[in-house]
Parts: sequence; structure tokens; C-alpha cells
Amino acid sequence: MTAAEVETTDRKILQLLAADGRMSYTDLGRATGLSTSAVHQRVKRLEQRGLISGYGATINHGQLGLPLTAFISIRPIDPSQPDDCPERLRDVPEIESCWSVAGDESYMLKVRTATPVALEDLLARIRAAANVSTRTTIVLTTYYESRPVTG
Repeated sequence: MTAAEVETTDRKILQLLAADGRMSYTDLGRATGLSTSAVHQRVKRLEQRGLISGYGATINHGQLGLPLTAFISIRPIDPSQPDDCPERLRDVPEIESCWSVAGDESYMLKVRTATPVALEDLLARIRAAANVSTRTTIVLTTYYESRPVTG
């Protein structure tokens, strides 16, 4: 499905739900000028078409005891070995996201830990589990994250 195939009202619903996934059908209806049942039908259709793939909570990781966020770029030490890093690292709980990327590295990981020492331990575990070299960037301040798409 192309972006052009998503009509204006559906885009508005997607924007509203991206900003507040718990918004009621009644409130969505008020914001879009549709009846509650019409909004309900559209949301179900958006889910069925795969435009809405899930709903989630925004977590305050600092309050959870994981204030340190870092991005870790990884590259295989032996490029002739199978490219199975995501599978090897799947059960490492500190890894929040794993992206395949273009460039010098093969993957980018977003991780959260409690302390720099915990990050150092995590780096050692990642290197051992996936047989990779790492390059790490520590986040100092997050000004915004997971912003809803508005276009």
C-alpha cells in the first residue's frame, strides 16, 4: 500500500492514535467528525490492512531504574561467518531494538542499563555472544523519542 492510498481521515486517525493509543472511539469521532461506529470500523480496517500493528505504553526508563541509554553499532569479527547476530542477541533483555543498517557496521542496537558498569558488562556479553566488535554512543539527554508521524 502506498502513502497515497491512505486517505486524509485515516491519516488523521493514525496521527491521533500515535499520539494517544488509548484515545476512545468517541474522542476519535469528535476529532475527525465521524460517528463512534464509523471510527471503530475505520480503526479495525486500519488494523487489518497492517497500518496499525499494535498499541503500547511509553515507559519512563529512568523511573524503572534504567536511566542509561546507548546505541551500539556492531560488526562481525569474521565476515565469512553466518549473519545471525539478531538471533544470537534475541534474548539479551537490555537490548530494546535491533536494526540492520547500511555502512561500516552491520547492526545498530538500542540498549538501556542502570549504570556505566552495567553497560560495560553488557558490551562484553554482546561481543562474546555474537562474535562482533562494537562501537558505542551513550545518550546524554533525550529531547524527544517515538514522535508520531504527522505527514
